[in-house]
Amino acid sequence: MSVLGTPVARLEGPQKVTGHAGYAFEALPEDEVLYAWIVQSPGIGRIRSIGTGAALAMPGVVRVLTHEDAPDLADAGDGELQVLQSDRVGYRGQPVAVVIAETLETAREAAGRVRVDLEASTPDVLLSTTHPRLYTPEQVNPAFPTESREGDVDAALAAAAVTVDATYSTPAYFNNPMEPHATTAWFRTVDGQEHLHLVESTQGSSATQATLATLFGMAADRIHVRNEHVGGGFGSKGSPRPNAPLAILAARATGRTVKLAYTRQQMFALAGYRTPTISRMRLGADADGRLVAIAHEAWGQTSTVQEFAEQTAVITRHVYAAPNRYTNHRLAALDVPTPRWMRAPGEAPGSFALECAMDELAIALDTDPVELRVRNEPEDDPEEGVPFSSRNLVWCLRRGAERFGWTPRGGAPTMRREGRFLIGTGVAAAIYPAMAQASGARITARPDGTFDLGVNAADIGTGARTVLWQVAADVLGVPPERVRIRIADADLPTASVAGGSSGTASWGWAVHKACTLLRARLDGGERIPDDGLEVVTDTEQDVAARAELSRHAFGAHFAAVRVDLDSGETTVTRMCSAYAAGRILNPRTARSQFLGGMTMGIGMALTEAGEIDPVAGDYSNHDFATYHVPVGADVVDLDVDWLDEADDHLTPLGGKGIGEIGIVGSAAAIANAVRDATGVRIRDLPIRPDDLVAAMPRRVG
Repeated sequence: MSVLGTPVARLEGPQKVTGHAGYAFEALPEDEVLYAWIVQSPGIGRIRSIGTGAALAMPGVVRVLTHEDAPDLADAGDGELQVLQSDRVGYRGQPVAVVIAETLETAREAAGRVRVDLEASTPDVLLSTTHPRLYTPEQVNPAFPTESREGDVDAALAAAAVTVDATYSTPAYFNNPMEPHATTAWFRTVDGQEHLHLVESTQGSSATQATLATLFGMAADRIHVRNEHVGGGFGSKGSPRPNAPLAILAARATGRTVKLAYTRQQMFALAGYRTPTISRMRLGADADGRLVAIAHEAWGQTSTVQEFAEQTAVITRHVYAAPNRYTNHRLAALDVPTPRWMRAPGEAPGSFALECAMDELAIALDTDPVELRVRNEPEDDPEEGVPFSSRNLVWCLRRGAERFGWTPRGGAPTMRREGRFLIGTGVAAAIYPAMAQASGARITARPDGTFDLGVNAADIGTGARTVLWQVAADVLGVPPERVRIRIADADLPTASVAGGSSGTASWGWAVHKACTLLRARLDGGERIPDDGLEVVTDTEQDVAARAELSRHAFGAHFAAVRVDLDSGETTVTRMCSAYAAGRILNPRTARSQFLGGMTMGIGMALTEAGEIDPVAGDYSNHDFATYHVPVGADVVDLDVDWLDEADDHLTPLGGKGIGEIGIVGSAAAIANAVRDATGVRIRDLPIRPDDLVAAMPRRVG
């Protein structure tokens, strides 16, 4: 009986719940450790001087590194990693020194005694569609064309029977995982060669190894990166952040092992975040509700330190059929920290704009919003003009509507009263690319009938370790307890990063291939030597040889909300989401991923927002006391369903990525439900009580 597709519990679960899972800051090297603490800039401008005397005078302080004495670093393609290299400061909170001491408490206290004399400039931190520093990036993350155009959108809109022209915005969102960014670093000399050892909280040790090799001018095989347990990432740990080079510089300067971890407050400046976005949506349809034109113009921000261009409008290129389409992106380089990846980068804010605009179009047409989406289902990918490997968005809409108990409606808001509350429902579609990257794996058969699997996967809480273990046992045709798995070590075959919902597909393909080759050799009668029979392989040629198809996962979200007529407070009373994401390899861990995305969608819609202080040039609510994420009381009733399908056009496993599809469109479903409940259209997230109170009807009695 196949173990793949069964709801196996996570292998590392007992370690985590009993406190035995070791994270980056808990690594136990052989020698005594030092602790590093980051000194952050109080503003932007030029550093005139840094006073370190008071810090160095403290007992237990070993060293203070600044731009005046830090070694030179090579260009690794990310300006945020060029730590302590210049007297120029691009944003408030940027590292300007690192204190190294015998204890964590000493390092923290000493950091507070470092005096930064800054020739400050006035920060420019507010994004707008008319900002004078706006420009068109060469491409948007990761490598999409900035602009796309098909047909004549303006002419089609002018001739359309019904049009929507509206602007939507999302604020800065911060992907603060439970485990902050952390590094334990040390150097060792072996046979006259210097080796760097790193225990790092990262979503990809192979990528981290390669980046640090360039940054420090070392051979990659002399950099040993491990990340066995990672306490979440959501994209923020998809590439090295300043914690890694700072810890390495400290370890090299002292000749000792150094530990460095961000505080929760530092996470808001040094870990990346989702850029604020502004989207202008223009839709045109004929009298039957078929789209004749779609235009999505997007604005976002980046820093002056490193460009990051969110692909906000890219999602609009692939969802609905229309003969005339236009998308573009504009970027403002502001005095802010660099935005980075956050769960479904681009697709999450872009889907809010697109799916709210589709709801507004349904209202203008007096058409049910589910039927409007079905009516505009494309035959092939509207942007690429190639077939979909599989596309079951209509099934998601139909199945979700049935399971949720959706009542078809026209344009008028329901505004159903239950005592002091208004009740409403909303729907939104979801789409996310299904990707697989080249990766490697190693499988070894032992004489005792067991197998050792090595794959450099990063399990950031998704259950990847468990699913890959299931894949190996399934292909080998053995009970899973006969397979031992080792992950998250750059000394293993090179593997892709845990990002873009591509991890399991990428690593699983490599595991499947390695185990298939080994099984063929065993079935052919090859004997197992005393030291084992080993197969090492990768999927680079396999990935390159795939047919040109449009590969995506799909979903549909249905939300019910309750809005308090007195306070304007909105509660999501229930959500039901249906997905078509290929073969589900482990229903238990998959359901957890879907629920996590939906929960983040609730936060996106109702509670989360980075509030920028234009005077200080910093996000003022940089802690969990004032940056509000959903808690248990906010997540009442979430229901998940999926289609039992297999898409063999992506990988031999038949699955698609599921880590990010859950957040795509979920905020729009909630906003659409709020409009149905109150008659008020909120186009700027989050949905705040004071935005609703003044516009809702008064409660009488």
